[in-house]
Amino acid sequence: MSHDRSAAPATPRATRITYLVKQLELAVRADMEVMARAHGLTALQYTALTVLQRHPGMSGAQLARRSFVSAQAGSEMIAHLVRKGLISREPHPENRRVLCIGLTEEGRRIVEACEGETSELEGRMLEGVASADVRSLEGLLRTCVRNLGVL
Repeated sequence: MSHDRSAAPATPRATRITYLVKQLELAVRADMEVMARAHGLTALQYTALTVLQRHPGMSGAQLARRSFVSAQAGSEMIAHLVRKGLISREPHPENRRVLCIGLTEEGRRIVEACEGETSELEGRMLEGVASADVRSLEGLLRTCVRNLGVL
């Protein structure tokens, strides 16, 4: 994949955006770990549950990709979440070799219980940022993610 560098600034910035993104990720991850741990989960497990909330019926490989883990780590995480009774696997109606994953009632309950804490975290993160700027930030971040081939 070639990357067009023509949009890069001519002079270096004092702080790289990639550095700020990493700082933000680490801060968010730390708070999410605390929140998830209170519900008997890791932040990655919570992420997987929220992915399934939005996209029920995914395969294990799809869930791993969307949860930002390797296929092997995803498989282990899925097995753990099944044992905890938070997700279930059902054969795909057209391809019995593929298992579709979905939230159980308990899985839905935990995701809903975490919604307020996740909203509070985002609220703290975006405190003092105008609504229009939040929408702009979301659009810009989606573009950056898309440009790097993640979506």
